[in-house]
Amino acid sequence: MSDLLDFEERARAVLPPHISAYYAAAGSGIVVAEGTADWSAVRFRPRVLRDVGSVSVSTTILGTSVRTPILVAPMAQQVGAHPDGEVAMGRAVAATGSLLAVSTNTGVPFASIARTGASWWFQVYVTRDHALTERLVERAVANGARALLLTVDMMAPLPSNIHPLYWPESAAKSRLVNLTPDEQAAAGPAGLDGDPSINFDTIGWLRDLSGLPVLVKGVLRADDASRCIDAGAAGVVVSTHGGRRLGPTMSAARALPEVAAAIGDQAEIYADSGTGPGSTSQRRSRWEPDRSSAGRLSGRLPLPVRRACSR
Repeated sequence: MSDLLDFEERARAVLPPHISAYYAAAGSGIVVAEGTADWSAVRFRPRVLRDVGSVSVSTTILGTSVRTPILVAPMAQQVGAHPDGEVAMGRAVAATGSLLAVSTNTGVPFASIARTGASWWFQVYVTRDHALTERLVERAVANGARALLLTVDMMAPLPSNIHPLYWPESAAKSRLVNLTPDEQAAAGPAGLDGDPSINFDTIGWLRDLSGLPVLVKGVLRADDASRCIDAGAAGVVVSTHGGRRLGPTMSAARALPEVAAAIGDQAEIYADSGTGPGSTSQRRSRWEPDRSSAGRLSGRLPLPVRRACSR
């Protein structure tokens, strides 16, 4: 992990302050610190006398085969770090046989990401103007998205001092490029805002609209997780959004056991937040898989992944 810490320090040294602050934004930092500590407290319970003469880390993620369990989480404003944004990320994902999640706010056209050959999911922020969300979903599906990642923990706007809307004018500010300027203008600023009225019915709406499996990202409670699955979700992501949005919540590491107990093997379960630099482990050993490989998503913070059926 020291190499990763060094990489982050070097990145902060070359990125403009407003971009670096956006990538690092996590409120007071308490949730991130607690999450890192919680994951670091995990200790393995190793098995012995298993044949490890030939080892493979390949697995399947919602039916998509991947050669590595390391996946890439949705991250907006990647063009702030590199002009190719998710295209560069997609090339890396394709080369390693991984999977990429793409933000609603990406500054890169879906078609350009698809041409990299990477398997990808589309992260959905439902807008007040649902017609905009419908267009984005339809365009993502047309360009090969394999699942939708409905994010439900971003109801409050980012502070203006780090929000990309208030960045200096440059290509790094590009976002929502998969909507035309005319579509955005017709909706107006209010239409582009997140819809605070989304509920469990939103899962079925997106599933019917896209024909794709829908995961719900931002779940920290067993009862919510169960309702998501009952409403048709193919899985949930136990997440604090890297500590960015909901204030002093419990960590993903603490929430994961109750969510896993509630869902069992009904659906796939993913977890993120708190497994970045400083975390000494990325999984709970009592959940070591018996029937499938383990994995994790890697994003603004690395995101551990587990398939529910392997618990």
